[in-house]
Amino acid sequence: MSDSSIRMNLDDYVEIDYLSMKASYSKIINKINLKPFFSSKDDKFKLFRANCLDVMDSIPPDSIDMIFADPPYFLSNGGMTCHAGKRVSVNKGKWDKSKGIEENHKFNLEWLKRCQNILAENGTVWVSGTSHVIFSIGFAMQELGLKILNDIAWDKVNPPPNLSCRYFTHTTETIIWAAKNKKSKHYFNYALMRKMNNNKQMKSLWHIKAPRSEEKIYGKHPTQKPMELLERIVLASTKKGDIVLDPFNGSGTTGLAAHKYDRKYIGIELEKDYLDVSVKRYKDAIKQQDFLKDKIFIGAKG
Repeated sequence: MSDSSIRMNLDDYVEIDYLSMKASYSKIINKINLKPFFSSKDDKFKLFRANCLDVMDSIPPDSIDMIFADPPYFLSNGGMTCHAGKRVSVNKGKWDKSKGIEENHKFNLEWLKRCQNILAENGTVWVSGTSHVIFSIGFAMQELGLKILNDIAWDKVNPPPNLSCRYFTHTTETIIWAAKNKKSKHYFNYALMRKMNNNKQMKSLWHIKAPRSEEKIYGKHPTQKPMELLERIVLASTKKGDIVLDPFNGSGTTGLAAHKYDRKYIGIELEKDYLDVSVKRYKDAIKQQDFLKDKIFIGAKG
């Protein structure tokens, strides 16, 4: 037996031992001890209407494989921006209003601390944000001892213009990818990311358009992320059957990406309107999935 075969077998045993230590998806859901706002028929997609801090406090430590978070940006300050060629308010809701630099940072520390606690030994967390919040996120990660792996610059390609003409047009958001701690051996699907990038190493500058109109047919979230972005994140850092969590579920894009690639999902959101949108989007995804299955079956039969 070659050295590589021995190494592969050893890795398999390590992974099996690691999986046996993790809490199962059903155990995690039972520990939450809260009736889901929505649960899929296959029991792999759960939405909870609750404060994310409370829910994460009830999740067993070292049990979540990947977390994507798009927290409040704290930029609802009465200003104006441009949307679809019109001048509109930047105010998104009470949840996005700043309580001051110290309180904002304290909040970021609190939810990130819980993320770190529930992440599996080799799990990772992705956090998206603009300049209004991302520096606080990065500093909080350093304070907690998370291992920062990459800072992704997401170029939105077709951003709205800057109305004041006193600044450069805001075209990017930063996404920080971090592991639980310095000892973590995080998972990265390097081969797939390279394949998706014309067999070249994928860079940390991602050119991805904002959500398409068909992604908003059931309603929209003011900071909704495009499916393409979350699909890439899910594929890059998780395996089939892994558990994905989003503490700020919004309109459910993270969950849809997780579902599409056969991952288990837990979404947490306070606003019922956004949860309703998430459910409609999920049910629509199931219909499309069933339609494709029927089409493939009929084609094979014919």
